[in-house]
Amino acid sequence: MAMAEADQVRTHTDRGPERGSLLLLLVLLGSLTAIGPLAMDMYLPAFPEMAASLSASPAQVQLTLTTCLAGMAVGQFLIGPLSDRWGRRTPVIIGTVGFALFSLLCAVAPNAATLTALRLGQGFTGGMGVVVSRAVVRDLFSGAAAARYYSRLTLIFGLAPIAAPSLGSLVLRFSSWRGIFVVLATLGALLTLLVVLRLPETLPPQRRSAAGLRPMARAIRVLAADRLYVGYTLAQGLVFAALFAYISGSSFVFQDVFGLSEATYSVVFGINSLGFVAFSQLNGALVTRRHPRRLLVTTLVVGVLATLALLGGALVGSLLLVAPALLVFTSSLGMVQPNTMALALDPHPERAGSASALLGTTQSLAGAFAAPLVGLAGSGTALPMATVMLIAMGTALLAVLTLARPSARRA
Repeated sequence: MAMAEADQVRTHTDRGPERGSLLLLLVLLGSLTAIGPLAMDMYLPAFPEMAASLSASPAQVQLTLTTCLAGMAVGQFLIGPLSDRWGRRTPVIIGTVGFALFSLLCAVAPNAATLTALRLGQGFTGGMGVVVSRAVVRDLFSGAAAARYYSRLTLIFGLAPIAAPSLGSLVLRFSSWRGIFVVLATLGALLTLLVVLRLPETLPPQRRSAAGLRPMARAIRVLAADRLYVGYTLAQGLVFAALFAYISGSSFVFQDVFGLSEATYSVVFGINSLGFVAFSQLNGALVTRRHPRRLLVTTLVVGVLATLALLGGALVGSLLLVAPALLVFTSSLGMVQPNTMALALDPHPERAGSASALLGTTQSLAGAFAAPLVGLAGSGTALPMATVMLIAMGTALLAVLTLARPSARRA
């Protein structure tokens, strides 16, 4: 559907939610998308403790983040297209139950290798809810209306990284890092109950795709031939790579390099996440007056400039440069992510699950690739984190200006 039909809302009165329940649906979908940030951010303050407890190096601990991201990539890739066949509810229920079980297993992992493997399963099941949530939004909205709803969804998504490190630090006051995974298992069980009771089916049977792998492969080929979709999806993945370079490296940078305590690090991380949330809501207001692409390009430029400043701060070892640069970077992503999602998914309402799956898989794989790069040079400098972030943001901007340029047309 064209962006000129920006404010059109898709409704399915036979299956979809009534207007009065959209707020509840927003909260539920936001909670499902928050599974990933919770699983990845809540245990960040425990990284140094985990390295000591498991007799592991910083790179080995960061690998548990990488496998979680890889699991999310596979889960989204497989479940997104299947949700176009099965509907949205069933995959989400299976995913939340699996997330709770794998979280419990992570809590009793005896060593780093076992934890790394279990995090793969935790990420896989968590990714099921994430990918279907995006597809549900596309079932109901299009154009700028979708961009606004993604911005509202980002509000809840962004609260997770604000609360997660602080919640993790609180758990560490009374328990070890293992207690963090027990809390995640409990949250997964509660979310399962909410999904069973409150998530409507937004994809009625008459709109579902044909069974079998061949229609799924055909949908993926159509998406891969769309230069606009590929450009925006690639940009989203590269931005995600920069984000997870920050997530995987920030605890070591702030605590080991600059000497901040666990509690102070959680506050700094929360402030950065608050900037992300604030700008996502600003995007929701601006998108009614500015085209999502224009907002996207502007904020990508700001993100590139912020990572340049971050690199300068890393070179001179200045917290006064590093901290503000990271705040500007994370704030810019609050406007980047809703717009890339809306621009990528908008032309493909008939294959929203597959489109969401490829987008989510790309960003998860990019994050999984970027996270361990930060740990290769050790934990004594912020330079690897800054370098990876700058390269990723610069390449994302290039993808939007070339592959996803306005003159590009779908094949």
